[in-house]
Amino acid sequence: MADISINFAGIKSPNPYWLASAPPTNTGYQVQRAFEAGWGGAVWKTLGEPVLNVTSRFGASHFNGQRVAGFNNIELISDRPLDVNLKEIYETKKLFPDRVIIASLMVEPKREKWHEIVKRVQDVGVDGFELNLGCPHGMSERGMGSAIGQHPDLVEMTTMYAKEAAEVPVITKLTPNITDITATAKAAARGGADAISLINTINSLIGVDLDTWNTLPNVNGKGAHGGYCGPAVKPIALNMVGECARNPEVNIPISGIGGISTWQDTVEFMLMGAGGVQICTAAMHHGFRIIDDLTEGLENYLDEKGIDSLSDIIGKSVDKYTDWSNLDLNHKVVARINNDVCINCNKCHIACEDTSHQCIDMLTDENGNDILRVREDDCVGCNLCSIVCPVDGAIDMIDLIPTEAPMSWNDRQAAIQMLERR
Repeated sequence: MADISINFAGIKSPNPYWLASAPPTNTGYQVQRAFEAGWGGAVWKTLGEPVLNVTSRFGASHFNGQRVAGFNNIELISDRPLDVNLKEIYETKKLFPDRVIIASLMVEPKREKWHEIVKRVQDVGVDGFELNLGCPHGMSERGMGSAIGQHPDLVEMTTMYAKEAAEVPVITKLTPNITDITATAKAAARGGADAISLINTINSLIGVDLDTWNTLPNVNGKGAHGGYCGPAVKPIALNMVGECARNPEVNIPISGIGGISTWQDTVEFMLMGAGGVQICTAAMHHGFRIIDDLTEGLENYLDEKGIDSLSDIIGKSVDKYTDWSNLDLNHKVVARINNDVCINCNKCHIACEDTSHQCIDMLTDENGNDILRVREDDCVGCNLCSIVCPVDGAIDMIDLIPTEAPMSWNDRQAAIQMLERR
């Protein structure tokens, strides 16, 4: 059986699955239930000055019959007294010494405030800290959360403040509500962060009720922007993890967060450089029991691949991720339709005819059967037909044998400049 334990920034965990700082980690009762179910760790719901939360707090985006494709919340950090949280953290760590407890923290960007809370919380035996510099609502209006996380200088400064007082690893959690995630990732590294975690939630409005015209969720007829997460944000998170992993100025471990729901998602994040993952929405949707599928699926995948340890896959796809200007302009792909599998729904033809390159013909074969055929000379290999096709195996995307040497946009520009200098 493959080893799925991790050592993340010096923190040992029996598996890569940590609950993210969120409603599922609000109390000792919940975290203990999660550990009993098999979760490797938990990032405790963010601690700071207790807040007043509102009701209602959550909203969701459902798509094509799938519940909770995206999830929105306007909940703030812990509304329970710090002393109560610290007592429960201490008790939980005593009961589960082999599981990871990370304390998420949020206070004003002042040295004395960070020193005070770090020293107070680490006395109860946490394995590390996560600095919540990403919350996009409520706390940001108070000068915390993403109000810090959107400014590299404040990210660096705040990380440094926490590191000055911390005796355990410090993870800086980054906001995705920024133009370039690597700017703040590099700032966290300069500030001394032992690791970064990303992404926090994306600023959003989940919807508007067409009967009442209230925004959703609403509090006594008023709404506010909130944080978006769930499966819908996975591609955004995966890109940002990859951008940080391939940047040599970051060069610290990454905890991947954002839409992770399955073991397959886990593998993708780890291939793109994550040393472990955090999960929230999937647990809120299905409960802590999902950990069995997550760990068993991961173990089986590694066994089938003949890989002994989960650590062996971390970052293996990072060198395959680059800028568009480095892609081969001479690489050719075309679509081919397998008419013995095709059900003649014609979705590929409609999509190609209306919105792509008009290269799929509707024909009749020698037996009088309707068939579809791609004119390969006109096909640009965009993948649209295979994406909209509802039948697996009906359309293949085929790599053609190269007729020209590889050439990227950068290669082309360099060649043009060389000719101009002659």
